Amino acid sequence: MRRVVLKEAAKRFPWMANVTLYGCLFAGGDLVHQLIAQKERMDWKHTRDVAIVAISFHGNFNYFWLRALERRFPGKSAGMVFRKLLLDQSFASPLATSVFYTGVSFLEGKEDIFEDWREKFFNTWKFLNFILMPLHMRTAFMGCCAFLWATFLCFSRQSGDGTAGVALAFVMDPRKTLEEIREARLTRKKENTQREN
Repeated sequence: MRRVVLKEAAKRFPWMANVTLYGCLFAGGDLVHQLIAQKERMDWKHTRDVAIVAISFHGNFNYFWLRALERRFPGKSAGMVFRKLLLDQSFASPLATSVFYTGVSFLEGKEDIFEDWREKFFNTWKFLNFILMPLHMRTAFMGCCAFLWATFLCFSRQSGDGTAGVALAFVMDPRKTLEEIREARLTRKKENTQREN
């Protein structure tokens, strides 16, 4: 019963349901990253910044982008899915990733808001979204994917180097990867201190 009510609400208020869920899941990815990283205390300001970027841009952009793609290339045939996938990966994904890195850097007041973007930019695939999900649930599905993606992006931005190798290591054994990164950071810090003295 509850499932039917949620499905009907998503159909009746698709923008509100999708954008809100997307933003909450994206911010949840940051919280999961912080919990896995076993930080001494939660950085609620960073989670807030991630949520602002996710709700103000990502959720809305994806919601309207996916609808526009479906109107232009309707259906699930191989040709239509390929066109949607090609446009999504060549245009939308780079734009959304760019906005994440620069948006959070802007909200944090960084002097060079493009630094993280230049160092850690790469794309993801959304193939299953176009094949399996009905149009009214695509943004919510992407929100679920964004939860995992945001966890990695937040990890990569704060702890990693943005490479696929670190992403795979993080997925396979997040605690070990974070421990190795902490050790490397401490070693660099000691080396910098020794150079200054």
